[in-house]
Amino acid sequence: MPRALAAATSDALMARPAFLLGDMEIAAGTRASVPLPVSALPDHTPINLRVEVIHGKRPGPTMFVSAAVHGDEVIGVEIVRRLLRTPQLDTLRGTLLVVPVVNSFGFLARSRYLPDRRDLNRCFPGSSKGSLGSRLAHIFLQDVVLRCDFGIDLHSAAEHRTNLPQIRVTPGDDTTARMARAFGAPVILTSSLRDGSLRGEAAARGTPVLLYEAGEGLRFDEFAVRVGVAGILRVMRDHDMVATKGIAKARTPSLVCRSSTWLRAPVGGLLRTFRAEGDIVEAGEVLAAISDPSGEAETELTAPEAGILIGRAVVPVVNEGDAVFHLAELSPKADEDTVDTLSAQLDADPLFDEDEII
Repeated sequence: MPRALAAATSDALMARPAFLLGDMEIAAGTRASVPLPVSALPDHTPINLRVEVIHGKRPGPTMFVSAAVHGDEVIGVEIVRRLLRTPQLDTLRGTLLVVPVVNSFGFLARSRYLPDRRDLNRCFPGSSKGSLGSRLAHIFLQDVVLRCDFGIDLHSAAEHRTNLPQIRVTPGDDTTARMARAFGAPVILTSSLRDGSLRGEAAARGTPVLLYEAGEGLRFDEFAVRVGVAGILRVMRDHDMVATKGIAKARTPSLVCRSSTWLRAPVGGLLRTFRAEGDIVEAGEVLAAISDPSGEAETELTAPEAGILIGRAVVPVVNEGDAVFHLAELSPKADEDTVDTLSAQLDADPLFDEDEII
């Protein structure tokens, strides 16, 4: 047999098999957009779970990235849009499954929930014969999540609140802890698993899922988007899925927080905040003031303990008991410059030039 033909035959034998999803085969070294049928709107407009599949030429892990499990959390959709355009994916090792919008029903209605007001992130593992949310959860879990070695699920705060970019990890889970350190968000927060959540069900089935929280519902936040894109690429680099060129490690380690609490409005009225997400505060420090519309009464909201503000309300009208600030406990060796250093690094990163942002 001629040498060239023998080499070609050898390469063919060593080629990765195609990735099968739905009724499509995605050959190694190619991309495809795969629609997985979910349901139809009352006017019979079909609704699909669309999965962007990048099947690398070379072997490696299978990973998923998902956004808009809650339909109003649009910041994750922008993160995956930019991720899919990054040149690093052209030489991907392994397979990447990206779901830009999991909850299309909520996304179209600009709502966190499904049409029946169910929270999709409380519907897992789901069922092929259950409610709409249960059916969607079942399809997403079975056809995407459980086919992967690990994944990253992108979230934001609910409408009228905003979150500092943060990673949620399961207590005692070394795998997600390593992924979180590689991601390099300003804050890593230990957060217990919840019944019915994607993260909880995936963990029970042996698929670790990192949860990224950043920004506000129905709003874009450039800093949060950049942290998300850079963090996903760092996790992929840590798993040898992409080349290291152009993907810088975070210059400062993430702040690790073991617990957090919401500080609530002691009275209703007009809220004036004096501190913002990312600020490190001391016990007793005044964070906000709440006044009545006539200005005759004013009540201060103070920090009960030292910590970092990882979330806050953005609407200046509050009722008594409304959550105003999310305060997380800091480790004794916390670096107060973490957020500023990360912001400066992202501003200078060549990955985020003007052409990429548009």
